[in-house]
Amino acid sequence: MTRLLKLEQSAQGVARIILNRPEVHNAFNDVLIEQLTQTLEQLGQDPAVRVVVLTGEGHSFCAGADLNWMRAMAGYDEATNHADATRLATLMDTLANLPKPTIARVNGAAYGGGVGLVACCDMAVALEGASFALTEVKLGLVPAVISPYVITAIGERQARRWFLTAEAMSASVAETIGLVHEVAAEDMLDDVVDGWVRAILRAGPQAVSASKRLIARISADCQLRDGRLIDDTTKLIAQLRVSEEGQEGLSAFLEKRKPKWQL
Repeated sequence: MTRLLKLEQSAQGVARIILNRPEVHNAFNDVLIEQLTQTLEQLGQDPAVRVVVLTGEGHSFCAGADLNWMRAMAGYDEATNHADATRLATLMDTLANLPKPTIARVNGAAYGGGVGLVACCDMAVALEGASFALTEVKLGLVPAVISPYVITAIGERQARRWFLTAEAMSASVAETIGLVHEVAAEDMLDDVVDGWVRAILRAGPQAVSASKRLIARISADCQLRDGRLIDDTTKLIAQLRVSEEGQEGLSAFLEKRKPKWQL
């Protein structure tokens, strides 16, 4: 199987995952989802790994769903869509609850599920020219699977705007609403990441892992390991994908035309 990501590991315990589909802006498909989930699970269990950095090859971080994957989803029945969405939900859950600290190095555009990856990481720094968008409603869909993580990151009030309008936001706006912690010029992006890595490596690894568990346990709004939540969100997106509106939205997008509801 072709590897759709690259993994680099240092002697200091830094694992760097690079989404490696630059020709499609590092968009998801079922293979990338499987490989990324497996890689995260392996790194989470490796005692030599102290911190995980996630980034993209080329000029984009992650453009969300791959067109061919979306085309296939449009033809799935509801049960198959539910199983498909559950695989993506498992990826997000694995990243959000990884026992190692995670850093999103957002080197360019992040859309849809790419925003979910950013929100699932413990820390995020974005290139000053990066853009972000939750575009699902344009397709007659919702950002269901990633919603627990994005809402935890930006809050309900901000979600009401960005989920409903599907507007693009700049890196500076993403920082203001809490999606990313810092914005950096291109020549400073790695300096920010390296500074966080050095700080983490100075801390006790067991204490860092325990801190992550503590935050998840104490936060009243953070119940991301609740199986009911995963089940509810994956069922919702599966239902919408096979609905009349969802089918029209996906078809319009793939056919490069306006959906019927758009004026």
